[in-house]
Amino acid sequence: MIEPGVVRGQWWRGLADGRVQCGLCPRRCKLREGQRGFCFIREARSGGMVMTSYGRASGFCIDPIEKKPLNHFYPGSSVLSFGTAGCNLGCRFCQNWDISKARDDDCLQSWASPAGIADAAAEHGCKSIAFTYNDPVIFAEFAMDCAALARERGIKTVAVTAGYIDPGPRREFFADMDAANVDLKAFTEDFYHRLCFASLAPVLDTLRWLKRETRVWLEVTTLLIPGYNDSEREIEQLCQWFAANLGPDVPLHFTAFHPDFKMLDVPPTPLDTLIRARRQAIGAGLHHVYLGNLDHLRAQSTYCPECGALLIERDGYRLGRWNLDNSGCCCACGARLSGCFDPRPGHWGPRWERVSIFPEIPHYGGPPS
Repeated sequence: MIEPGVVRGQWWRGLADGRVQCGLCPRRCKLREGQRGFCFIREARSGGMVMTSYGRASGFCIDPIEKKPLNHFYPGSSVLSFGTAGCNLGCRFCQNWDISKARDDDCLQSWASPAGIADAAAEHGCKSIAFTYNDPVIFAEFAMDCAALARERGIKTVAVTAGYIDPGPRREFFADMDAANVDLKAFTEDFYHRLCFASLAPVLDTLRWLKRETRVWLEVTTLLIPGYNDSEREIEQLCQWFAANLGPDVPLHFTAFHPDFKMLDVPPTPLDTLIRARRQAIGAGLHHVYLGNLDHLRAQSTYCPECGALLIERDGYRLGRWNLDNSGCCCACGARLSGCFDPRPGHWGPRWERVSIFPEIPHYGGPPS
């Protein structure tokens, strides 16, 4: 470590004109000495690339795995969640903009090592650690070290990401991850270009790769924004691509937009829009389609794709009836439910607890004075 919070970055190359080109995500930012990339936390320094938020976080908390959202990954369990600062997308509708649009010095007040984070998760009985709130792709070195040490301690890891990452780093980043929820922002290049300052194609490539080439448990979330990505035609195209490329058993979450950041003039998503999108997805052959950011008991619960029996009842983040046997199969017909399940559900519920991880500050020399 060069200084507290700063480590030599991976995935970069020097250019003939003296600039450094980042190779982590499709932006491939070209930076002169002292410049930072679009993400705010990767900087050209001393002829190379550094990451400036290693071991730093905007805070640690324990919350329900369903909040990520992951409905088929150890339901009812608790997850130790944290993020850093910055993002490699520029979503105008970002609902964590105070973190994703912050520079590292603005909001990173907590310090911990990967070992300290893994130990804290174990001490608090968390099934998993989630890299969330901002995209973990930009703090990949930190997330990868956390994931490797968590695996040694029997703790699972979850990446909540937009999937905007190049193929080489992607392989390394997901090597020790156990689950991912990927935000599929929309299904048009125009939306990604105008509202996210990014591109759709690399995200679709990441989704296909995760499903076909890895054992990472995958769920996908699309935030439906009125007038921007919620048309019947676009949702139909999204669902057809989803069924053909990811298959019927990958869960898809449609979530409700609420006005935020630079889209305060856009109304919240009507319930009817979400219900229609769910109906379209089921009509396209998807087995597990959920609605989020609203109260809709049926659209939050899990049903057997073979016989239609209720398998996991949900009311918000609280679980109700549980009709899976010890091997994760339907108690009514014996069909196996896709996902990762313990013999019995967790009982964390809707609680949220802040966690402080103090002992690691001396290990990193403390924050800069």
